[in-house]
Amino acid sequence: MREYNVAVVGATGVVGTEMISTLERRNFPVKEIILLASERSLGRELTFRGRDYPVRVLNEDSFKGVEIGLFSAGGSISQRFAPVAAKEGCVVIDNTSAFRMEPDIPLVIPEVNPEDIRAYGTRRIIANPNCSTIQMVVALKPIYDVVGIKRIVVSTYQAVSGTGKDAIEELVGQTKALLTLKEVETKVYPHRIAFNCLPHIDVFLDNGYTKEEMKMVNETRKILKTPSMAITATTVRVPVFYGHSESVNIETERKITPDEVREILSNAPGVTVIDNPDLSEYPLASDAAGKDDTFVGRIREDESIPNGINMWIVADNIRKGAALNAVQIAEILIKENYLD
Repeated sequence: MREYNVAVVGATGVVGTEMISTLERRNFPVKEIILLASERSLGRELTFRGRDYPVRVLNEDSFKGVEIGLFSAGGSISQRFAPVAAKEGCVVIDNTSAFRMEPDIPLVIPEVNPEDIRAYGTRRIIANPNCSTIQMVVALKPIYDVVGIKRIVVSTYQAVSGTGKDAIEELVGQTKALLTLKEVETKVYPHRIAFNCLPHIDVFLDNGYTKEEMKMVNETRKILKTPSMAITATTVRVPVFYGHSESVNIETERKITPDEVREILSNAPGVTVIDNPDLSEYPLASDAAGKDDTFVGRIREDESIPNGINMWIVADNIRKGAALNAVQIAEILIKENYLD
């Protein structure tokens, strides 16, 4: 099998380190791995397949000979360096929001729209959707294919790892402080996150929604190619380390029963159904953490409308919501000979 030179941009971050471990865990055909980050990480080493690799400082010359670039270092970094990498012949798989809504850049979930990968064109960039969008659409696309979906109402309960290492440390520190009756420091979030829920992810927009909420709306429409689908979202940060949870209500075009939904999802790629309320069996963030699949449960009819279904969707936001999705895209690039 041919091997490829792969660069990981933002290699020392939460998602970057998960990308490295995902490449190793899935036995991706890596010839050379190039680990890139800011000057703050200079001198660090990261392990890949039992060997320590130095972290290099990201610059304009970092992508010579690189064939696949996995980017997760922030939108401004991607906007600056993704075109640089593409100019060198690299195909960039970008985990930030920098390019997601650009019409000539595919926004891809491999279980949902893998055929769009080939459309990376001359820009040579493929966008990873938002973590909360990924798990929701993985679960909804199989239902959409069978009965259609008219409307989606989603409320999310998102882990602090989605914000990064500083947020994880803040939750740890605040929890310790509260339990030992010490003063709580708040730096990452506008309010205390420990033992709290913050209905505020990303910045507020003029329409009263947050940017995170509108990402879910706009990205879902683009991925499903349904620009007029009715979607509304409320996104909430909760004191959980890993694993986003979502309460999702859908109104379908045609009637479908909860049993039919369970059967559809039980046969869907990347989905595991856990739905036995009598035994208190339903998806939990703590169980999804460290797993590749998207988990669905609490499937029930919405009795307030004729064609309504409620469900609970959980996934590891760092794995399927970021690193795994990107590596899966890279795997399809190779399998389908989309690299040129």
